[in-house]
Amino acid sequence: MEDGDNSVSNQPPAAEEDDHYAEPDRQDVGKLLYGCEHYRRRCKLRAPCCNEIFTCRHCHNDAKNALSDPKERHELVRHNVKQVVCAVCDTEQQVAGICSECGVKFGEYYCEICRFYDDDRTKGQFHCDDCGICRVGGRENFFHCRKCGSCYSVELRDNHLCVENSMKNHCPICYEFLFDSVKGTTIMKCGHTMHMECYTEMIHQNQYRCPICSKSVLNMSGTWQRLDLEIEATAMPEEYRYEVPILCNDCNSTGKAFFHILGHKCKHCNSYNTRMIGTGEDPQ
Repeated sequence: MEDGDNSVSNQPPAAEEDDHYAEPDRQDVGKLLYGCEHYRRRCKLRAPCCNEIFTCRHCHNDAKNALSDPKERHELVRHNVKQVVCAVCDTEQQVAGICSECGVKFGEYYCEICRFYDDDRTKGQFHCDDCGICRVGGRENFFHCRKCGSCYSVELRDNHLCVENSMKNHCPICYEFLFDSVKGTTIMKCGHTMHMECYTEMIHQNQYRCPICSKSVLNMSGTWQRLDLEIEATAMPEEYRYEVPILCNDCNSTGKAFFHILGHKCKHCNSYNTRMIGTGEDPQ
């Protein structure tokens, strides 16, 4: 026994060495284990508007906007949050990045301005001072367009039609507010914006005009050429061969075109995205 004790007296105990390397950093305890369907985070928010606790503002908004009484519906203003509750030790405290009681990080990403926490850093979160909120996708992949009033992909720098504050509107399809939506958005040729998934569904339904301004959202030249051939091959009866006044949705020009059931061609830009603005006169 003594010989055995003496033989290891000058070496650190093996158990202590294992414990030293196995013990995780206190700040990382519970990482990615807490949260909701929207975010992985280790704290909850006390909503100052209703004094209730929710994991994130989206959980709050989903719950409150589903209330039967419209007067009770409301949304959480992220910047107004002042208290958080640690998901690990259940301690309520002022907004901070680390729990004052147990020392865990509330989120690997933390924005003090937005009161935003997220353990999943693969999203590439960053705070845009001009937007005033946090975005995802990596700061290097976006730029802020001051006229449009929002961050866009760097691919659109000097390559999009600006519409003032275009993102500070509702999606024309689902009517969700675009500026702080968690869904991806797209800019159409006309400069108006909408959710990417709404845009995709719109195209799938063979709707090719902007719901706001009615301009074509795709290059329709091939379609117009096919219409030229169809109209040429389908002569209207004599009594319908008269001109009608039209407005072109694509170039905003007015003019006249011979009436045809398949469409009316703009003489200025060759588009068939037109509409009659009067009944016209039958020369007979």
